[in-house]
Amino acid sequence: MPVLSKADIKEIKSKATGLRRDIITMLYRAGSGHPGGSLSIIDILVVLYYKVMNVDPRNPRDPERDRLVLSKGHACPALYAVLADRGFFPAHYLDSLRKIDSPLQGHPDMRKTPGVEMSTGSLGQGLSAANGMALAARLDGSPRRTYVILGDGESQEGQVWEAALTASHYRLDNLTAFLDSNGLQIDGWVREVKSLEPLADKWRAFGWNVLEVDGHDYASLLEVTGRASACKGLPTMIIAHTVKGKGVSFMENQVDWHGKAPGQNEYEKALAELDAGGRD
Repeated sequence: MPVLSKADIKEIKSKATGLRRDIITMLYRAGSGHPGGSLSIIDILVVLYYKVMNVDPRNPRDPERDRLVLSKGHACPALYAVLADRGFFPAHYLDSLRKIDSPLQGHPDMRKTPGVEMSTGSLGQGLSAANGMALAARLDGSPRRTYVILGDGESQEGQVWEAALTASHYRLDNLTAFLDSNGLQIDGWVREVKSLEPLADKWRAFGWNVLEVDGHDYASLLEVTGRASACKGLPTMIIAHTVKGKGVSFMENQVDWHGKAPGQNEYEKALAELDAGGRD
């Protein structure tokens, strides 16, 4: 993986700030949705889609493309913002989020949205789908890689751990998972609802290569993704320590913003904060 210069990091930060604006605007206009988890994963998506993954918006069904499964499908505004910016579909689609007959529904739909690789929303299933994609790549003799993003609350689901066993059993070293470890789920703090700790040790015990990273540090995200790609014989879990609602101060670490759209005053305040932060 390339090393990011200061200019690269400044460019990526500006990109992420713009995408955060898109997320807030989408949700405000829709009047519903999930800002907290969308804002916590946008930096991961930016590094993947702009610096790591082999994808081509002009040829979205290229059989040799890399795949990304957003297992925590309710955070799809982040994915939609990135896909629109990369050119998979027109930016004006973002205005139709959650509208009837819109290609951008409240959870990703691979039948409706260019660039979406897997329909998700029922939590716990994305890693199983990603396993299948990684196995298919191996059978095809293809170098393509599969990436999957899970939530930490989602990781309380039993199917996640069945899929973890499968990936380890088949030694899917072309699979990289990111766990969005922002510490909150719809009912409160993950540690209080159903603790996952010791999280890293659990994944290691299930036969995974485990790495940890600051999920908002672009250089570190790129470096750790490169280490995952270089790992042979094991799937890799990257535990990304993130902040729910990252970038908007009154949303950060607030469970109330798991699934609530901003009103007009909150929308204007959020955009003002993002504009000020993007100029830093």
